[in-house]
Amino acid sequence: MFAILKKEINTFFASPIGYLVIAVFLLLNGLFLWLFKGEFNILDNGFADLSNFFLLAPWILIFLVPAVTMRSFADEKKQGTLELLLTKPISHFKIVMGKYFGAFVLIVLALIPTLLYVYTISKLGNPEGNLDIGSVMGSYFGLLFLIASYTAIGIFSSSLTDNQIVAFIVAVFICFIFYFGFEGLSNYNLFGDAFYIEKLGMESHFKSMSRGVLDTRDIVYFLSMTGFFIVLTRLNLKQTKQ
Repeated sequence: MFAILKKEINTFFASPIGYLVIAVFLLLNGLFLWLFKGEFNILDNGFADLSNFFLLAPWILIFLVPAVTMRSFADEKKQGTLELLLTKPISHFKIVMGKYFGAFVLIVLALIPTLLYVYTISKLGNPEGNLDIGSVMGSYFGLLFLIASYTAIGIFSSSLTDNQIVAFIVAVFICFIFYFGFEGLSNYNLFGDAFYIEKLGMESHFKSMSRGVLDTRDIVYFLSMTGFFIVLTRLNLKQTKQ
């Protein structure tokens, strides 16, 4: 598994992909949070908090994570190397986890520089340091769990096809449905109790963690989502080998 993880990381940074992903994530966040006029601009709001960043980041990640994961298995299938990989003395689970953690680590590396926002907002506060650290840390943990789920969905989508563009579109669609779709359905109350419909989506659990309280139910939800799509990916690989 670690050999595959190392290979994935090396592949990302041996080409412009790794650097491009980090640059695009930081550039988009920087432009919307500090430069572009609008509801996400921190300076225009006049409050020393990072809530706008944590509102914006999940939407950027919906597109960014699938862009990273789309090549994971789709490229292997297109190049004809997946069958060779599956014949090696390594379990399907370890292959999936190696690919998964390779993409996950890259996205986390893109997230780390945003910690500079915490320092900046803390310095801009009046008085200095007037920042709800508990809420910020909870939101960052929420983003990590969200990235974990998005990455699992992206890996699964990539295992379905040998076309990277198709894998990207499928992953974006599934991520969107699970992040915003159930929240949207709950507003129409078409399927009974809106509370339970809303709780099926990622947005509700992410917002809960953003309040600074790490509820076990939210953690279990994200871990379950991640595990579910990893298992689906493994089953799909098993069918591919057959």
